[in-house]
Amino acid sequence: MTATPDGGAPLDNAKIVSISLPGRIERDVHLSVIAENRLAASASPYLLQHKDNPVHWQPWDEASLAAAREYDMPILVSVGYAACHWCHVMAHESFEDAEVAALMNRLYVNIKVDREERPDIDQYCMAALTAMGEQGGWPLTMVLTPDGKPFWGGTYFPREPRYGRPGFRNVLVQVEAAFRQRRNDIEMNAQRLRNHLKEQLAGDTEPAAITMDTVRGFSRQVAKMYDPEAGGLAGAPKFPNAPFLETLWRAWLRDGDVDARDRFLETLTAISLGGIYDHVGGGLARYAVDGKWLVPHFEKMLYDNAHFIRHCIWAHAETGSDLFRLRIEETIAWLIEDMIMPTGGFAASLDADSEGEEGKYYVWSREEVEAVLGTDAPEFARIYDISPEGNWEGRNIPNLSGLGRDPGRAASEVLRHAESRARLLKFRQSRVPPGRDTKVLADWNGYAIRAIAEAGRYFGSESWTSLAADQYRHLMTILHGEHRLAHVFDGEKASDFGFAIDYAAMIGAALALNEATGSPDYMEDARILSEKLRRNHFDSESCAGFWMQERDRNDIPMLTWNDLDEASPSATAQAIDALSRLATATDDSSLASLVDGLTASAASRILKTRFGQAGFFNATDTVLAARKLVVVGTGPEVDSLWRSACRHPHPGRIDVRLPNGPDARRYPADGAYLCAGMQCTPPATTDDELKGLLREGF
Repeated sequence: MTATPDGGAPLDNAKIVSISLPGRIERDVHLSVIAENRLAASASPYLLQHKDNPVHWQPWDEASLAAAREYDMPILVSVGYAACHWCHVMAHESFEDAEVAALMNRLYVNIKVDREERPDIDQYCMAALTAMGEQGGWPLTMVLTPDGKPFWGGTYFPREPRYGRPGFRNVLVQVEAAFRQRRNDIEMNAQRLRNHLKEQLAGDTEPAAITMDTVRGFSRQVAKMYDPEAGGLAGAPKFPNAPFLETLWRAWLRDGDVDARDRFLETLTAISLGGIYDHVGGGLARYAVDGKWLVPHFEKMLYDNAHFIRHCIWAHAETGSDLFRLRIEETIAWLIEDMIMPTGGFAASLDADSEGEEGKYYVWSREEVEAVLGTDAPEFARIYDISPEGNWEGRNIPNLSGLGRDPGRAASEVLRHAESRARLLKFRQSRVPPGRDTKVLADWNGYAIRAIAEAGRYFGSESWTSLAADQYRHLMTILHGEHRLAHVFDGEKASDFGFAIDYAAMIGAALALNEATGSPDYMEDARILSEKLRRNHFDSESCAGFWMQERDRNDIPMLTWNDLDEASPSATAQAIDALSRLATATDDSSLASLVDGLTASAASRILKTRFGQAGFFNATDTVLAARKLVVVGTGPEVDSLWRSACRHPHPGRIDVRLPNGPDARRYPADGAYLCAGMQCTPPATTDDELKGLLREGF
């Protein structure tokens, strides 16, 4: 049953299954704008995957939307992304089929959306699907009225009824027939849904008070969702869920919550040992389909790996375990090998499929391992769970889950079998690789640059710091213009739009590079980006936050907030966190006041929701416990203090090095000062004093 919101008769999927297709569709539309597939002109790798479909796919643009209005045709929006396995399945079954395409072309204006290129359209359609009572996911299928209001939706549909789901051909006919025959009811329900979405995604808000007790209360709620057996959030599938993990880590740093620390470390260890991690080539898959982190959904996303690097830095700082150092080294090596684009920046993702088969590039038979490793194969197979019968569909996903949760032993085995893994990787590289989504996204690249800069700073690796700085320069060259920071670069040109999350992520990257290099240029970049974020996205009427989209966009259903997390923190959360750290670093009281207002306004919206809140509470933790570590002076003793600060990372703290100059002279003596607002501790002058200062705070 696919429900319509706020009353009205639902469209029953059981009825959709039972109807027969008409011999002839009584519509024969030939429209100049929508009578052919227009995706060949797109820059999105995902849209280009569909350019040869017989479906008359349109990009999301004003011409397509205007055609739907003019000819009174419902709009079928299909949202996906290049690395999505089930998107490929639906494409092969339905979008490449001439009969299905003929139905789509006659009954709908068909629009393809790359969710990574247009996260605002994805958010709008996904919120509508959730309001209809349906579980979200991709491919996302949403049907809109001719004027763009959602009224029916789902996710994957097979061509014929299967998996307990209706066949897509029948869905197409039944939904369009309902639109024609029950037009008044559907228009009324669609307007109710739009009103609901406007309240949810763009509603006015009154500021709400939020305290550290509220943040602690949320941390306690997160603890109840923990899976004590496998780590992570309870149930399956298993996502790394970066905001959730950061909530656990901050509870340990803030409150000394040992259970939260252990849950964080247990989860990160389980991920590092499970099949979700690529033990042969490095890098993390998007999620595991099972409840034990064994079987990945094989696509690799840039953002997951950026968050994974940061989490491993924190884990290494706490435990000193080589497992986390090795995972950082391997993941950065994978980024360098497989993800850097010739024009600069990192690619968005690697596909789950190769040669039309999910995971084919990554899995092994026992015979293949024996052929490559020879006499080393039995011991490798014992440790990495390689068997004749396989651990997944007759094949093997290498993993170390059999080692339990012992990071020390795992690190020893990783080092012992390094040469064997290198031989397997060389053999694997002779296979047909999965496709790469080559678009360069500002927000995801911001995450990666920040993570690599933080790793370079923490480990004292000049090569990693240089890598982060080089990619940052490339990104600012290709994406940062006079008026905006563009969201995406397609290899030839930057987009003519950006999103609030792009600015927030790149401010985070600039601040991380300032900490890693000491160059004031990055702090100036962060300031400039913050000004453009306010100029292009701030709601100056309500002062309630940053619109996800630029205020002057005219091809969107509505301006929306982006308050709720997905795999990464929301735009609201990232903007609050980045601007708070910038305000603290620069002693900008005006910016700090703006951040306080943003936090209060966002709180009134987010406290009403039931999920996706972790990023906001993590950002609020940064605001309420704003701390700046200032290391003043020159000489070996001060250098040692700075190195010690680098080895004690904190996601909410900002570190500033002042070797000399007017700012340094504001402090009475050389040393390390921990400051909150205009208050600073007496200077720490030894490493032990600094460690105590960072541990105890004020």
